Amino acid sequence: MNERQHHLREQLQGLWLPLVTPFRDGSLDEPSLRRLVRHYAVRPIDGLILAATSGEGLALSIAELGRLTHLVRAELIGSRRDLPVCLGLAGAATGKLLDMLDETAGWPIDGYLISSPCYVRPSQRGLYQHFAALADRAALPIVLYNIPYRTSVNLSNETLLALAEHPAIVGLKDCGADRAQSIELLRRRPSGFRVLTGEDAQHLNALADGADGAILLSAHIDTEDFAAVRTHLEAGDQEAALVCWQRVSVLTQLLFAEPSPAPAKYWLARNGLIASAEVRSPMVEISTELASLLDQEIARRTDPPGDIGIG
Repeated sequence: MNERQHHLREQLQGLWLPLVTPFRDGSLDEPSLRRLVRHYAVRPIDGLILAATSGEGLALSIAELGRLTHLVRAELIGSRRDLPVCLGLAGAATGKLLDMLDETAGWPIDGYLISSPCYVRPSQRGLYQHFAALADRAALPIVLYNIPYRTSVNLSNETLLALAEHPAIVGLKDCGADRAQSIELLRRRPSGFRVLTGEDAQHLNALADGADGAILLSAHIDTEDFAAVRTHLEAGDQEAALVCWQRVSVLTQLLFAEPSPAPAKYWLARNGLIASAEVRSPMVEISTELASLLDQEIARRTDPPGDIGIG
């Protein structure tokens, strides 16, 4: 294992934020992106994921992906926060992803989050060969992303355990939506293989089951409470963890009531952190009905006005 692989393996725990990508008038909104990074650089997060599901990565050009990663790294440096950054990659063809790995190898990132191929529904043997080929080529560590309700294929535990033996594969974002499978994987995983839940509504349960952390869209809001859930559990204070969880669990429902990340973008725009709730087609902005519910929740909260604003 080289130094960078070891470094990310150690850092892949705690609360990671899958950063939304702000747009305005069809283009990357660079001022809002800089504001986002400055805001979260002083929050209790342990890493950033760029251009994955929450970041609308499939809607970004390669030039936009490059600009995004360089801007984020520059703002982190300016904020004096050395957070690890992983770039989300997705695709149905192994060859195209190999080319992407080559093209992004020199970018200012620390690793990749790579989801299973969508639509083509490969066998477990095909999934293993796909990820093994990517791991063999990648200049940086890889975090696997198992999300069968989006890709139509589930990485079985046998396949995951085989891939976990590859030195370049350091962990998993677990959106398998099968708690029994997750618990079995946590029990059988090799030492050092990190598992982070990506199921916002299962954050507390996953940590209680032994997950190393979480990658949560909902943590764009009330970041401190989401982070405190794990802090309290590690200290053995389940009651305090539950209190924190009860304060934020409603967010995990509201922010996924319509296709993500549109609800989160609406919330962030309403509170002034990004200039627009714009998403890219075929995504659409949220319904008036959900907007009303989100407005009510924003009004109900007791945080000081502007707490989530420009920081």
